[in-house]
Amino acid sequence: MASPRTWRCQSGFFIPIAERYGLIGVIGNWVIEEACRTAAGWREHGLRMRVAVNISGYQMREDDLVERIEAALARHSLQPERFTCEITESVAMEDTKVTQSTLGKLRNAGFHVSIDDFGTGYSSLATLRRLKADELKIDRAFVTDLEHNEDARLIATSIVSMARALKLRVVAEGVETMAQCELLVGMGCDELQGYLFARPICAAELERLALEAKGPGRVGFRDSLFSVTNFVGSV
Repeated sequence: MASPRTWRCQSGFFIPIAERYGLIGVIGNWVIEEACRTAAGWREHGLRMRVAVNISGYQMREDDLVERIEAALARHSLQPERFTCEITESVAMEDTKVTQSTLGKLRNAGFHVSIDDFGTGYSSLATLRRLKADELKIDRAFVTDLEHNEDARLIATSIVSMARALKLRVVAEGVETMAQCELLVGMGCDELQGYLFARPICAAELERLALEAKGPGRVGFRDSLFSVTNFVGSV
């Protein structure tokens, strides 16, 4: 299985090509549908897990994106808060009428909105306040240098402080060592992800590990994971 770095490199080539040849819409629809189908399967086995889907800049400029996600959720009887839309900082900061309108629709629909790769763009406190996202994900570039680079620590600390001021959750990407983990926890990060906890695994393997209530390495599952998600329209 490819590593996160490999996937990141591949996606850096794949997504622009898919957008250039007009395939990103079809691929994006398939990913949304598959994510919802997988989440519905987890729910049927008593697992309350949220799924996250990366939304490209092209998709953000599609007028009917939110309606298509809502339709997929309805087909699989899923609540909108169980669906995370991950949008890169550079895309989220696009000051275009269509992009900002889509962000507003995502929030109003009740989706969990995450700003990915945060720290690589030019966000301001005022801009973030206007976006009203749910969480920020600190880019792995700062996490990688955390132990040995004072600038990286200052940037990570600033991001956490900014997020706290806006009542946003903070996720750190690419955590690979205990030293990084301890530094980020000390800064107040809410969630960490990376090789320190688990290598990339397929959905079926994640389901198996969760149902067995154990995980690889340092992974642990919260008790709240094992309460079945309500169906749409139920109490």
